[in-house]
Amino acid sequence: MNGIRTFATAGRVLRQLSHDPRSIALMLIAPSLLVGLFAWLFSDQDGVFDIYGPPILALFPFIIMFLITSITTLRERRSGTLERLMTTPVGKGDFIVGYAIAFGLMALLQAIVTVSFAVWVCGLNTDGPAWQLGLVAVADAVLGMALGLLASAFARTEFQAVQFMPLIVFPQILLGGLFMPRDQMPDALYAISKVLPLSYAIDAINAVTAGDARWDVYGPLLVVLGFLVAALVLASLTLRRRTP
Repeated sequence: MNGIRTFATAGRVLRQLSHDPRSIALMLIAPSLLVGLFAWLFSDQDGVFDIYGPPILALFPFIIMFLITSITTLRERRSGTLERLMTTPVGKGDFIVGYAIAFGLMALLQAIVTVSFAVWVCGLNTDGPAWQLGLVAVADAVLGMALGLLASAFARTEFQAVQFMPLIVFPQILLGGLFMPRDQMPDALYAISKVLPLSYAIDAINAVTAGDARWDVYGPLLVVLGFLVAALVLASLTLRRRTP
């Protein structure tokens, strides 16, 4: 890896995004609209949004960044951009980390907008500080980005990339503890939930909501970070030239 080439890759991705206002709107505005819709749905039921709102903050950035990254990366593979980059001194690590920096920055902006909207517009109340909600939202968004990079290696079209959602995203939503505490699940499902990264993200969100501190928040986040690094390493291994 080379720092200059890595940041040059990140700059190229950000320049491409700047020419795609619809993707920027999808990343920055869509999560807030969905959170607002969710809050409106339970506006007549006191306390419901305070219970389910924080886990929703973990889900929407994860899903949207998975979609954006998998489709964007696949577009680069299909257009030949990735193939041409592989003929330059840009290495696999430069490409993957450059993508992570660019989309990580977008994830940070997304988290600031979404959490601010949830707290100050929708009235979300938690016992923990709002910045910890933002921290978990950023981790989830970057995790979605890493899994999107990995999923793009196994898809040939944008439609196939979207089809990976039922396989990679939906099981994590169902078994993450949003609908039922994980320790109350059947033993087999509980065991499966322990190897799904979104479960730990929801654990961290629940710890922030309950006002817990230190290891109750940062322990699950470290596990999410471990999954994130593993996904980036696996994604870099899928980058291969298809021509001699």
